[in-house]
Amino acid sequence: MSAFAAALGALFADPNIGRDAVYITDGGAPVLVRVVARRADAITDYGDARLWSETTRIDLCVAEVPAPRPGDRIEIEGEAFLIQGEPVRDRERLVWTVDLRPT
Repeated sequence: MSAFAAALGALFADPNIGRDAVYITDGGAPVLVRVVARRADAITDYGDARLWSETTRIDLCVAEVPAPRPGDRIEIEGEAFLIQGEPVRDRERLVWTVDLRPT
């Protein structure tokens, strides 16, 4: 295991950063995973206008969720979300970042 992978595991395990969540593939069984939530605002330029929107993104460990897909479900603290768009892996190929929308 690389030093980066070990540090990443510590971050996801930290109760101040990571959270328990339930990951459910489309038509599959629920799996308990750890996630790091990022609920940042996004500003999108559209012509001369700038649009502000709230986003819900989370990071998932590739070791826990090897192939997330749009339409898969994530439940975090009683809230249910669907993955929208294509998940993106980090440069080290250890973390997926996924965009979510409420169900």
